[in-house]
Amino acid sequence: MASSRPAPVKIGIIGGSGLDDPDILEGRIEKDVNTPFGKPSDVLIQGKIKNVDCVLLARHGRQHTISPTNVNFRANIWALKEEGCTHLLVTTACGSLREEIQPGDIVLIDQFIDRTTKRAQTFYDGSPSCLSGVCHIPMAVPFCTRTREVLSEVAKKLGIKHHPRGTMITIEGPRFSSRAESLMFRQWGADVINMTTVPEVCLAREAGICYSSVAMATDYDSWKEHEEAVSVDKVLKTMKENANKASSMLLSAIPQIASMDWTETLESLKTGLQCSVMLPKNSTSS
Repeated sequence: MASSRPAPVKIGIIGGSGLDDPDILEGRIEKDVNTPFGKPSDVLIQGKIKNVDCVLLARHGRQHTISPTNVNFRANIWALKEEGCTHLLVTTACGSLREEIQPGDIVLIDQFIDRTTKRAQTFYDGSPSCLSGVCHIPMAVPFCTRTREVLSEVAKKLGIKHHPRGTMITIEGPRFSSRAESLMFRQWGADVINMTTVPEVCLAREAGICYSSVAMATDYDSWKEHEEAVSVDKVLKTMKENANKASSMLLSAIPQIASMDWTETLESLKTGLQCSVMLPKNSTSS
């Protein structure tokens, strides 16, 4: 007989540029960990937000020393999974590819387009450190719909201008787009652009974690001819001015997420993964 007790919730927070402040956690404890894929970007910072267990990880390291291509995404997701995280709430800076998505706006991503070229996107690639088999994980709905809906409702209550869905195109970086590329991405139907959503979202799905992204538009990328093109200074200035929006959303959403029953959602992710792994011949699943 299945237990009627809801699955316990633990929230992993992956902080992007300007949104990795450990002060949001109460009772902070740093934990240095290793994984079969090497070290995560930084130490895991454990603590609580409104009595909910959380783990914070700075995606680029706390000193922002890791470029997007060199982020050890597999180690990051593996470490958070090993800590028992059922959900990942991540923040990211992004460029806007739409007039209506203005710098400072929040976008709750529901789809992605992958333009990366150098990143391991699976825990199942046949190498000795990886899991056995080949995983063809479905990605039709990459982000957790239920979590995104909670974040959207919270943004409405807080009066934060946001877009309840959007398509993120992830480029390899670390350079920004040429104007021709930026215009092409608009034609492809992308709404915003960054350098980190992929493979993070793919690995979270393989790990059976509910993944949601709070993206903050900082600029108009390179497509607007009469607009100042994106620059590091512009991105950092906008992030500094608006980082409190994403933090406020997380602080309000986390206790709400923790109060919900996620048993069915997490079981669905687990079943989806089991159906996606092709084991080697003469091998049996554990």
